[in-house]
Amino acid sequence: MAGISVSADLQLDEDDVDIVFVRASGPGGQNVNKVASAVQLRFHVGRSQALNAGAKERLAKLAGDRLTQSGVILIFAQRHRTQKQNRDDAISRLKDLVLQALEPPIVRRATRPTRASKERRIAGKTSRSRTKALRSTTNYD
Repeated sequence: MAGISVSADLQLDEDDVDIVFVRASGPGGQNVNKVASAVQLRFHVGRSQALNAGAKERLAKLAGDRLTQSGVILIFAQRHRTQKQNRDDAISRLKDLVLQALEPPIVRRATRPTRASKERRIAGKTSRSRTKALRSTTNYD
């Protein structure tokens, strides 16, 4: 199975990725009007067999505005002047997104403050209160 290698044990299927070359704006001189050097990469998240449901959900959340209503991630690359560099850039950005989505979120476990930390907090508040009290004006009777 040929595809895009994301990590040692994960490959995205070629059928889930569409790459189209379009004309880019920006640098390139007269070439910019003749050569389609920008890349439009589309990754079909829902169709992908390589990702589990949790990873697909995290990927959709990470993609943000790049995710269409039909569940396709759209990456547009036009930083470079050549098709190959823009294609590599778009694939690299897709790989980064997928790798981020593969990492499950760290579950936060609620902890309670220790007795010593509570005492330090109260001592600090008392000290600060004393400092401010000394700044107050004295009453001259």
